[in-house]
Amino acid sequence: MLILIAGPYRSGTNDDPKLMQQNLDKLESVALPLFRRGHIPMIGEWVALPLLKLAGSKKPGDEAWKEIQYPAAHRLLEKCDAVLRLEGASAGADEDVRIAQERGLKVYYRLEDVPHAE
Repeated sequence: MLILIAGPYRSGTNDDPKLMQQNLDKLESVALPLFRRGHIPMIGEWVALPLLKLAGSKKPGDEAWKEIQYPAAHRLLEKCDAVLRLEGASAGADEDVRIAQERGLKVYYRLEDVPHAE
C-alpha cells in the first residue's frame, strides 16, 4: 500500500523552524518501519516543502503555503491506499483522516496495526 503518514508538522510550534523539523523527524521515524512492512511511505511535506521553496514561500501561512501545503497532501490522498495518523493535535492531519475516511481508505493509528504486505 501507499500510506500517507499524517501528524503534527506546524501545530504547536508557533512556526519555530526547529520545532517544525522535530515534528517532521517524528513523521519520518515511521517511514522506514512502514517500508520494511512492505509498503511505500509518503509524507505530505516531502512533496510540499520543495514546492514551497520553488514558489518563494517566506514563512508558514503565507500565500504560497496556503496554495501548496495542505493541497499537496490532499492530492496525495487521491493516490494513497491508507493513512497512518500519528499522535498529536493537528488540524491538517485530522483533515487528512476525514478525507481518507470519505474516500473509504483505511486509517491506522498505530504502526503495529498496519499489516505486513503479502
